[in-house]
Amino acid sequence: MTTSKNPLSKFLESCDDLDCVLFDFAPYWLPDIATSLGIPNVIFSIFTAASLSFVKPASAVDDRSKPEDFTFPPKWVTFPTSVTLRLFEVLRIFEQSLDPNVVSDIYRLQEGMKGCDMIAVRSCMEFEPEWLHLLEEIHGKPVIPVGVLATTEYDTGEENQTWRSMKDWLDKKKKGSVVYIAFGSEAKPSQVELTEIALGLELSGLPFIWVLRKHRGSVDTESIELPEGFEKRTKAQGLVCTSWAAQLKILAHDSVGGFLTHSGWSSVVEALQHARALILLTFLADQGINARGFGGEENGVFDTKKREERIFHKGFSC
Repeated sequence: MTTSKNPLSKFLESCDDLDCVLFDFAPYWLPDIATSLGIPNVIFSIFTAASLSFVKPASAVDDRSKPEDFTFPPKWVTFPTSVTLRLFEVLRIFEQSLDPNVVSDIYRLQEGMKGCDMIAVRSCMEFEPEWLHLLEEIHGKPVIPVGVLATTEYDTGEENQTWRSMKDWLDKKKKGSVVYIAFGSEAKPSQVELTEIALGLELSGLPFIWVLRKHRGSVDTESIELPEGFEKRTKAQGLVCTSWAAQLKILAHDSVGGFLTHSGWSSVVEALQHARALILLTFLADQGINARGFGGEENGVFDTKKREERIFHKGFSC
């Protein structure tokens, strides 16, 4: 991304009629360029205001240093809340920040919000009014909730064989009876977690569609596998898809009643868009904050009682 800094700077210099520059957290250096050219700039966040509020603002002194310190709301959060991170989530964030060759996402967010003129958030007042107000207060600049931006069009309609097979299978199921499972493009359960989820589904007896990615791109060398014999034993109960699947079409089908997801904000929004029950697991980044923003286990947040680790077994799933 830094390789685009000079070309973008030259492009902005060549434009004499720009009203505003809208950017995400990746080009954290853009506010300095835009400000020097007199161009207003707005950072657009795909993360919720609650998640952004856990990132240190320029106005705050943050004396947290150990991972354990980050398992409580930061001191600039001025209202009582149970929304926080678990240690296993914090440790994964720390792992990224320790690489000297990588500019961490946290740093990019800090710098982007510090230098911008306005913060636009993919959220709404109905969902998190207190967090939106807090974000505006701690940064001392306007915060605009632009809405959750639910998808208005289905995937570009390729009626491929995978979707046709899924639809034929779903058409034979009772309304609201199927559990859809998918963990996004980045989150990946460990082998132990995957095994327990699979065995729990099997024990539940519920019909399911599971879109399972065994690898997360070329740099992911550790493959995860379903328990031996799982697909054979559950052949009449569910479908496992290891390729791309049309998530919006699956969620829109009347037979789907619930969505077991990694708690990524886009997936949460798509489930709410189709009024599907959410079962929220968390793995990394903002996912824990998203999940706990819904109020805890009584509302379908699959969490742990311990702050130190996440341990679950097939009994939770069934």
